[in-house]
Amino acid sequence: MYLMFFSIFMYFSGLLAFSLNRKHFLMMLLSLEFIVLSLYFNLFIYLSDFLNEYNFSMIFLTMSVCEGALGLSILVSLIRTHGNDYFNSFNLLW
Repeated sequence: MYLMFFSIFMYFSGLLAFSLNRKHFLMMLLSLEFIVLSLYFNLFIYLSDFLNEYNFSMIFLTMSVCEGALGLSILVSLIRTHGNDYFNSFNLLW
């Protein structure tokens, strides 16, 4: 019961960090990964009640790792082309 409240607190603190750190692309990616980690923790707690069905949690973990790798590759390409990760300089993309 307490772990469920802890994961919900983690989720909302990740949302707060995502909304407050919107100047740097790297900080936004880190807060998104924190949100995904809290969702994974919540899913793990929820699936532990149903006869230890952890197969879906491994699929979710695989997809979240792919999402993180895609975000880091976009970050690296933006830093190579623009030199920084500020959202103020992204208007040059359009």
